[in-house]
Amino acid sequence: MNRFPFHLLGTAALSVLFSASSAFANPALETAEDQILEEVAYDEDDDSADLDKLVVVGNVLYTDEVNALKTPTPIIDVPQSLSIITADQIQLQGFTSIGSIIDYTPGVNTSQGEGHRDAIVFRGVRSTADFFIDGVRDDVQYYRPLYNLEQVEILRGPNALLFGRGGTGGILNRVTKKGEVGETFTGLRAGVNSFGGFDVQVDSNFSESDRFAFRINAMYESLDNHRDFFDGDRIGINPTAKFILSPSTTLDLSYEYLDHERFIDRGIPTGTDGRPVESFEDIVFADPNLNTTQLEAHLFRAALQHEFSANLKGNVSAFYGDYDKLYQNFYASGYDQANTPDVVTLDGYLDTTQRENTIISGNLIGQFFTGDIEHTIISGVEFINTSSDQDRFNSFWDTTLDDNEIFLINRPLNLRGGVGVNALGQTTTNNFTTDLNDDTRVDIDVFSAFVQDEIQITDRLDLIVGARFDSFDIEVFNVPASETRSREDEEISPRFGLIYKPQENVSLYGSYSESFLPRSGEQFANINGSNNQLDPDTFTNREIGLKWDFNQGMSLTAAIFEIEQSSPQVADSDPSTLDVIDSEIDGFEIQLKGQVNDWWFMTAGYSNLDGEQVNRSGATGLRPRELPENMFSAWNNFRITDKFGLGLGLVYQDESFIDNGNNAILPSYTRIDAAAYYDVSDTMSIQLNVENLTDKLYFPNSHSTHQVTVGAPLNARLSANWRF
Repeated sequence: MNRFPFHLLGTAALSVLFSASSAFANPALETAEDQILEEVAYDEDDDSADLDKLVVVGNVLYTDEVNALKTPTPIIDVPQSLSIITADQIQLQGFTSIGSIIDYTPGVNTSQGEGHRDAIVFRGVRSTADFFIDGVRDDVQYYRPLYNLEQVEILRGPNALLFGRGGTGGILNRVTKKGEVGETFTGLRAGVNSFGGFDVQVDSNFSESDRFAFRINAMYESLDNHRDFFDGDRIGINPTAKFILSPSTTLDLSYEYLDHERFIDRGIPTGTDGRPVESFEDIVFADPNLNTTQLEAHLFRAALQHEFSANLKGNVSAFYGDYDKLYQNFYASGYDQANTPDVVTLDGYLDTTQRENTIISGNLIGQFFTGDIEHTIISGVEFINTSSDQDRFNSFWDTTLDDNEIFLINRPLNLRGGVGVNALGQTTTNNFTTDLNDDTRVDIDVFSAFVQDEIQITDRLDLIVGARFDSFDIEVFNVPASETRSREDEEISPRFGLIYKPQENVSLYGSYSESFLPRSGEQFANINGSNNQLDPDTFTNREIGLKWDFNQGMSLTAAIFEIEQSSPQVADSDPSTLDVIDSEIDGFEIQLKGQVNDWWFMTAGYSNLDGEQVNRSGATGLRPRELPENMFSAWNNFRITDKFGLGLGLVYQDESFIDNGNNAILPSYTRIDAAAYYDVSDTMSIQLNVENLTDKLYFPNSHSTHQVTVGAPLNARLSANWRF
């Protein structure tokens, strides 16, 4: 594995020194950087420790919304690595997807997600289900939009205490925009990119009284990019209402409708050297008509919050999600560059998911003293019912009578609408209704209860102790076998943290946490065969770190961590017993973020990850897949004048292995991004974001050996923003 090239440090330094951008003179945008870094005022002489004194803007997670941590805790007092990306930062950097946010976040990287879903690798652990909306589980596989977000919270390390099963390497929580009482405004945004895609967004808030507000966020996006045949569109509509029922009681209601359709591109094969075949960069190994994904979702959210007293608050939330998902695709499953360089093997499948999630949770947050020791206790319960029907049909070719067929490599491939000409010159036709791979009906009931105590032992020393109990009951009906299997897992997940603050703006911490993942997997695929008798995988995280707020607006965070996975497997010598196999991933990360001075805002992050696969025989000498040793990113905004600003960013990712056998390699890459901003008037601004400024061919991620994503060449996006 190549070490981090030190010449990039020079490039990064130049990026930091000569970069740029501006928050617009528009008041809503002019304060963006200030909001990111605003400090919390707290009256240390007030023994009542009123929760309302922890007013959240920027470096504190929202206290008045259900969010990732659920408690009003400043970031400096959280014994865990986390990053917050605000709506203003999303706009300034031109982020259009979860993946683009991940590019600039230390400790995490993207996976391809088979071209139809968000997939994140949290500290070496790939996940497609550790996503949350306002602290509530959102586990269906799809691309999540950004149009209605207040901020994105990315927590690293196992997080079972607050989130239950999953969260094995981390979680991503989206905090949505809510109605603002006493405010009336409308924001409009329209953009077009150099590939031909465009989008329109609206954000309107109406409030004619001090007790009610209605807000609606909506978007339409027409998709296009650098790859042949790629297209699609998506619609999102999210009306919300806020009711101030009394001075101490607030109710938020929300409905969101999502309609999403796009072309699926699974990338290109690797060659004899294990690296992507660069000469294939313009070839799409797919069917222009049948490679597609569709999602329709209806999401209902309600959150009731009540302040019983100055020291006791509670909230109850209810969520119902109805998801209807289809994806079908062909992809390169085999390629032998040495012996048959002109042909490729295609495989494919059609997959549907119909899922309903009902989630009800409640939390109590209280503060009290035992002598001179202050306690902040959060306790909660959660009930989840999931009904998930999923099936998969393999491709079936009438020439081979199985799911694989061989085609000549051309641009485009000789395949359209499931009918093509194979490498032998024969007409071949696919049928997605013949070869049933699986068909399952899953019902899941989860009950959880947790308690956590944040103990302020002295002004400088805090102790966090907590545990969560989860009962995970799954029943799977296997339709083809007409067989029903069930399993119940009960797990207790502890969390411990110690925070020492030598001074108010510096904290040193150590933490230990656990999480688990049932053998049905994050998408509840099956518990057939030996899976029915295996205990869940467990994950533990040990972490020590530093957080330092300095220079009236800059913050530095650093952490050293180790994640250990314990995976029970049926013993080869005695099937009635289990072997527990452990593997480890360790590393460190550092992030610097804030307002350097009046005209320079910057954020930079670096992570170093290492790990080794383990089996029954012990260490294998193999590195886990999708684990770059070094990752670095930096973004800078520089305010040239009151009306004009520039931006410059850099993303570096070390090479990593695509497969567990360490035979296929994802090459390292460096990408440079830029931006320019101009304030046309008090109510209008324009913005130009440029990605891959040096027009470098690169490969950001992959799903498996012959499915490597081709990164976009030099491209630009021009957008205009209005606020009334």
